[in-house]
Amino acid sequence: MENTFRNKVVVITGASGGVGRAVAHEFARQGAKIALLARGIEGLEGAKNEVEKLGGIALIIPTDVADPEQVEAAAQKTEAVFGSIDVWVNNAMNSVFSLFKDIRPEEFRRVTEVTYLGQVYGTMTALKRMLPRNEGSIILVGSALAYRGIPLQSAYCGAKHGIQGFYDSLRCELMHEKSKVNMCMVQLPAMNTTQFGWVLSRLPNKPRPMGKIYTPEVAARGIVYAAGHPLRELLIGYPTYQAIVGDKIASWYADRVLADTGIDGQQTNEPKSADRKNNLWEPVGEDRGTHGNFGAQSHDFSYTLWLSMHGINPMVPFWVLVAIILAALIILI
Repeated sequence: MENTFRNKVVVITGASGGVGRAVAHEFARQGAKIALLARGIEGLEGAKNEVEKLGGIALIIPTDVADPEQVEAAAQKTEAVFGSIDVWVNNAMNSVFSLFKDIRPEEFRRVTEVTYLGQVYGTMTALKRMLPRNEGSIILVGSALAYRGIPLQSAYCGAKHGIQGFYDSLRCELMHEKSKVNMCMVQLPAMNTTQFGWVLSRLPNKPRPMGKIYTPEVAARGIVYAAGHPLRELLIGYPTYQAIVGDKIASWYADRVLADTGIDGQQTNEPKSADRKNNLWEPVGEDRGTHGNFGAQSHDFSYTLWLSMHGINPMVPFWVLVAIILAALIILI
């Protein structure tokens, strides 16, 4: 086991479940001191217990990342208890599964404030502390949907696109200032997380991840790796490359495919429960753990992530294969 982050101070937003909770586990295995930020106290307490069993030290700080004052207060409390913050992981998110025409303005605003502005506020707060020391690491948790929007998630896709633009701008500023603060945006594929059980949904059937599904642990390994290495961007999972590269090559084709498959592809065949809870405005009030309900379909390994973590750009084998095919065609012709 690596010990890169032993005794380092790590802040994780959205740490009560899903990817954020898996990231907390990964840092805990290295003996980090971890501030767990989220709204739901039940999930935070569950995450804290798991972190401490894995060898980390945990601090619970109930926080709504849509409120910059709460984010700043969380940073102050973290430093008062643990000392200077070494790593800040912007992971908190929210969404609405719905056709755009059915989303209410206040719901769209709420998703934007949590998913987009939550990362902006977290980055502001972290940089305020890291820039004077000229060290530290900030991770923005993105998605393939930061490049390629899909139906039924207009608010979430818009927020992730916003994070991508914000990151590009800020990175250029830090490079201009020759800052040594490390920043990386990690783009994720479909994940088997708790969000599909508690995101506000106006779909007739239960929502599900679309396409190939990965466990939160895959994302966590990539995020922790990015926190310790000077990467501009880290794409996790072949579907992420497929979505991003494919959209750049033929966005018109992606439009057509998603128009045909994106609605049904994000729903199971099981009707949505009439009393389904959601956490858009308030936490659900229970600990739902790290994983969603799609474990049987989930993959716990990503070849593209393995290549990236071993210093190999996953796009290199792809272009080598393309070159071989073109060379063969030329010879045959």
